Amino acid sequence: MIAGLDQSRIRALFPGIAVSILVAVTAQFLAEHYGAPAMLMALLLGLTLNFLAEPGTRTATGVAFSAKTVLRLGVALLGARISVQMLAELGGPMIALVIAGVIVTILFALLAARLFGRGWRLALLTGGSVAICGASAAMAIAAVLPRTDKSDRNLAFTVLSVTILSTVAMVIYPPLSTALGFNPLESAVFLGGTIHDVAQVVGAGFSISPEVGETATLVKLIRVSMLAPVVLIFSLAIRAGGLGDLEPGAKRPPLLPSFVVGFLALATLNSLGVIPPALSSLAEGASRWALLIAIAAVGINTSLVRMLDVGGTAIALIVAETVLLGTFIVAGVHLLG
Repeated sequence: MIAGLDQSRIRALFPGIAVSILVAVTAQFLAEHYGAPAMLMALLLGLTLNFLAEPGTRTATGVAFSAKTVLRLGVALLGARISVQMLAELGGPMIALVIAGVIVTILFALLAARLFGRGWRLALLTGGSVAICGASAAMAIAAVLPRTDKSDRNLAFTVLSVTILSTVAMVIYPPLSTALGFNPLESAVFLGGTIHDVAQVVGAGFSISPEVGETATLVKLIRVSMLAPVVLIFSLAIRAGGLGDLEPGAKRPPLLPSFVVGFLALATLNSLGVIPPALSSLAEGASRWALLIAIAAVGINTSLVRMLDVGGTAIALIVAETVLLGTFIVAGVHLLG
């Protein structure tokens, strides 16, 4: 009977998962051939297929599974890229600057959200995504926030916004770093410490030089390593502060989500040298595909009309967070220089 239930569950999930994978593959194809960010393409394509997430459709269950479970798998696999040795290579002052940028941006998001009349959930979602690693952080943070009827809309808006802002920064920040007179190390810290998504950091850094590209990627991974502690702190704060004002029947997020445990476990194993470089690279690729499939599913799950209802103040909030982070890192690089 259990086997029968498993087969029944698989049959229910398969159509939606297959659609999410198809959208992700199409997005990757467009990214490779037209230079557009794959995450952005997956989200936009998914939004056009919102009818596939309507209650009663064969794909609805699998799409919801992809948007949640596959997402958590992708975030956990990010840990295979992080190691203590990687952090030590950059030096104490620069690491402190990058970590301070993450903290200041999130605190600013909470303050600015109050000024803009937005809720704390959107503040943590947008602030964390800008401060840490764009779409990946947004999806990880969304997984520990108490669910509301606006959760998918806010996540789709945040992913769309940080991806667009990250792409704009990839084009604008390299010439800006030259105009500011930064040396290669300073340019790398500026790019890696401010651009939201890893792919755009790589593109911006290597557009200046291989040296800047490699160091900028390292700086960015330091921000990625902040994902687990930040998600844990958010979860503890929500629990301790009684902020989880859940809807009737909604589930309280766990204190330490399993995907955070997986992230930390893989980072620890990588630091100990247990994970071979080839396996780490494989995990990185699997993580990228899992997150791409998940964001495609998030797009399918989200009504474009409802997402546009998020309002101009939300756009102003995430732009203000981006400007704040950029200004903070530029000031810090000048002081350290």
